[in-house]
Amino acid sequence: MSTEQAAPAREVLEWGDVGEAARDLARRIHQSGFAPEVVVAIARGGLLVGGALAYALGVKSCGSINVELYTGVDTTLSEPQLLPPHLDVASLAGRRVLLADDVSQSGLTLRLAVEIIERMGAEVRTACFYTKPRTAFVPDWSWRETDRWIVFPWSAEPPVAGGAVG
Repeated sequence: MSTEQAAPAREVLEWGDVGEAARDLARRIHQSGFAPEVVVAIARGGLLVGGALAYALGVKSCGSINVELYTGVDTTLSEPQLLPPHLDVASLAGRRVLLADDVSQSGLTLRLAVEIIERMGAEVRTACFYTKPRTAFVPDWSWRETDRWIVFPWSAEPPVAGGAVG
């Protein structure tokens, strides 16, 4: 009898899947009638998602919001925290904003970002590549739902400086 435990099931997103995921989400967003004027990405994981969605939707105004919850693999802060640099409040007032992230895992990061952007006076909708079944915040659009650990191509390898992945 082996004492080794099986590795947790993983969902692996390849670079080639990124375009497919963005185009599929963009089609569904467009078909819904929501026409974003600005795409805001949640840094860091949502930066590539936001850029890909902005291109697929033909949106040139982009920004990012820095929210930290995960400090490492399966290591989190008790609450998400907003980090600098901050969004320009005046630039979002009265605008239709698509908020993009890689995954809605707990939903806490998305919820905080939506609340902040709504306080800026914007209409906000959300899109993620993945949604976890037990998230507290279900995005308006999600490419896939999974309970697996997700390996994204942009974070699959450790930083070249030898720091931790995540």
